[in-house]
Amino acid sequence: MQKKKMQRAVVIEQTKLGEGIFSLWLSAPETAAAACAGQFVSLYCNNETRLLPRPISICEIDRAKGAIRLVYRVAGAGTSEFSGLLPGDTLDLMGPLGNGFPLKEAEGRRVLLIGGGIGIPPMLETAREISGDVMITAGYRDALFLTEELGGAGRLYIATEDGSAGTKGTVLDAIRENGLEADVIFACGPKPMLAAVKAYAVEKGIRCWISLEERMACGIGACLACVTGTVGTDEHTGVHNSRICREGPVFAAEEVQI
Repeated sequence: MQKKKMQRAVVIEQTKLGEGIFSLWLSAPETAAAACAGQFVSLYCNNETRLLPRPISICEIDRAKGAIRLVYRVAGAGTSEFSGLLPGDTLDLMGPLGNGFPLKEAEGRRVLLIGGGIGIPPMLETAREISGDVMITAGYRDALFLTEELGGAGRLYIATEDGSAGTKGTVLDAIRENGLEADVIFACGPKPMLAAVKAYAVEKGIRCWISLEERMACGIGACLACVTGTVGTDEHTGVHNSRICREGPVFAAEEVQI
């Protein structure tokens, strides 16, 4: 296992995008140079009583400036601490971690990116790293965020639970309503959404890769806290499980049991 190096990242900018949703730009040159779409980082709290890092997917990569953007939802004490960070503040970061989306599979094909909730942010860098025509379907439970950036990176279709914007319903409702057709799907979001996307891809005969969201401890595959059921046998454990942080978070949809 390749050892991941801890870095001291510097806050460049932080803005509030919506209720409980924050955008954080960090100066982390080594991470920015090595990162690719679909990977994540582990952020460590400065409060030493919070020992475990928080995994957050990478939203944007600015390799020229050595910076990454994280868009996250406040869900507990750790992310609440992050929301108070100001320009010039520092914190420890490990990454990039995990495996990103297989962008070569998108070359010359019709690509549909699907994001739900806090699974929307990684779709932005993914869309920007794919050449050609990209369709993006984003599903929101409440307030919209990143819509301007996503709209500039591809053809954006929105779904909201209450119908306040775009299609009323789920991301699949938006796909069907707009008659979207694709050869490849990349998706990230809550498990119920991913299960539905997987079933849709099987029904339509579309190659599909999904990025799983999961609580993690170490973030490097040592603790086995973030496993998912798989069709194949994991070489590390010898059972039908894979570590989301190590073998994932991106998997071919047919390989995982959700």
